[in-house]
Amino acid sequence: MLDERRDWFRSFVHERGVQTNEVQRSWILLPCFLALAARTGVERLDLVELGSSGGLNLVWDRYRYRYEQGEWGPRDAALELSGEERRPVPAKLLRVRAHVRHRRGLDRAPIDVTRPEQALVLKSFVWADQTDRLDRLDRAIDTLQDDPPVLEQADVAERLPAVLAERQLGALTVVYATAFLSYLGERQDAVLSALDAAGREFPLVFLWTGQPTKGEHGFWGVRAHVWPEDDELLLAHAGFHGEWLEWLGE
Repeated sequence: MLDERRDWFRSFVHERGVQTNEVQRSWILLPCFLALAARTGVERLDLVELGSSGGLNLVWDRYRYRYEQGEWGPRDAALELSGEERRPVPAKLLRVRAHVRHRRGLDRAPIDVTRPEQALVLKSFVWADQTDRLDRLDRAIDTLQDDPPVLEQADVAERLPAVLAERQLGALTVVYATAFLSYLGERQDAVLSALDAAGREFPLVFLWTGQPTKGEHGFWGVRAHVWPEDDELLLAHAGFHGEWLEWLGE
């Protein structure tokens, strides 16, 4: 069969870059969103995800979460997420409420998972023996179907300043990215400059994953930059796919 589709496979591999949307990462992001809501005193959030792919981590508030000291999210959620806690998320943090008002994703090649053929493309990048991961993906896609987030096809560095300029009063703007910044190369500076300029104009948070500390490898540091205080926080260490979390925040 592969021989029969040789030309199609060659074209697909040549034209389509690998793109994943690991929804398990929402399990490490959720405590961060709650901590930022608690720190700023603003529970209503406007979300902007950079490198959003299919947008599955833009609807994190629709999933159910289990941690050692509590749970969070709708009890009837189609997807429940849990993982290994190397330092537990505090129970008081899981009592924080956070409400998403607007959600928007920016991606050079977004995937519309409300279209079956596009959902199949996203699933094709998951190894066939990772059945748990495929199941999470299916449940997340089902969760997103009825009310998908806005996904824009755009160059993040070029589009972000205009998106930030469109902000509306009444919510905390949270820009976030997982496994994305390193792909920007030199354009990363433009993104960070746009965030800093906007943060000097209105309250803003940037949440991202990256190298934990100099010389350490094999896991992420999950950080947040908060304006107008101009504070940078190390909130957690975590596995690359969200499989474990060491909470470092309050």
